[in-house]
Amino acid sequence: MNWLHPANMGFAVRRTLDDMGYAARLFLRLLATLVYAVRRNALVRDQVHFLGNYSLAIIGISGLFVGFVLSLQGYYILQRYGSAEALGLMVSLSLMRELGPVVTALLFAGRAGTALTAEIGLMKAGEQISVMEMMAVDPIERVLAPRFWAGVFVMPLLAATFSAMGIFGGWIVGVLMIGVDGGAFWSQIQGGVDVFKDLGNGVVKSFVFGVAVTFIALLQGYNAQATPEGVAKATTRTVVMASLTVLALDFILTAMMFTI
Repeated sequence: MNWLHPANMGFAVRRTLDDMGYAARLFLRLLATLVYAVRRNALVRDQVHFLGNYSLAIIGISGLFVGFVLSLQGYYILQRYGSAEALGLMVSLSLMRELGPVVTALLFAGRAGTALTAEIGLMKAGEQISVMEMMAVDPIERVLAPRFWAGVFVMPLLAATFSAMGIFGGWIVGVLMIGVDGGAFWSQIQGGVDVFKDLGNGVVKSFVFGVAVTFIALLQGYNAQATPEGVAKATTRTVVMASLTVLALDFILTAMMFTI
C-alpha cells in the first residue's frame, strides 16, 4: 500500500482520529465507574491482590538491586568531592523522585499490564464479553472498571515498596560493605528529603503512571482481535505503548514539577 497517496493518507488520519476518540470515550466511561467500583469493592479487592501481590516480588527484588547499584556508583562519584556522607540523600532522592515511579511503572507494564491484556483478550476470544452484553451486563463496569481502579490504587504502593527496598539496598552497600557512617547516611535522608516536594512528586508520578499503564493494558485487551494471534499482538502493543507513554509522561511531569 502506497501511504503517500492522498486517499491512503486520509484513511490513516481518519482511522487514527477514530481510535483516539474511542480511547477518550472509554477513558471517560472508566472514570465514571468510580461509584460502581466503590459499591462493588470486592471485585476491586480481588484485582488489587492479583495485580499488587503477584507483582510485589519482582518490584521488591528489583528495587533492592537498583539500590545496590545506586549506592555503589554514587559512592565513587561523591568520594571525588569529599561528600561520601551524602550517599543516603543521593540514593533516596534518585529513587523517590525518578527511579522509583518510572522503573516500577515499566515493571508493572511488563508483569501486570500484559496479564491484563491477555486476560481481557482471551475473554473476548472466548466470547465471554459478547455473552455479558447479551445478558445486559455492562462489561466495562463488570470487567474493566475493577481492574482499572485496582491498577490505579496499587501503583503508588508498589512504587513506595520499590523506593523503600532501594534505600535499604543502598544502606547495605554503603554502610555495611563500603563503610559509610550509618548515622550520617540516615541523617542526610532525614534532613534533605522534603515530604511534599520530593516524596509528594513521586506519589503524583506513580499515580499518573498507574492510570496510563492500566488504561493502555485494558484498551489493548478490549480491542484485541478474537484470535490467539490478535491477543499476542495486543500484549506486545501493551508493553511498547505503556513503556513509551511512561517515559514521555515522566519528562512532562518532571518539567512541570521543577518549574512550579
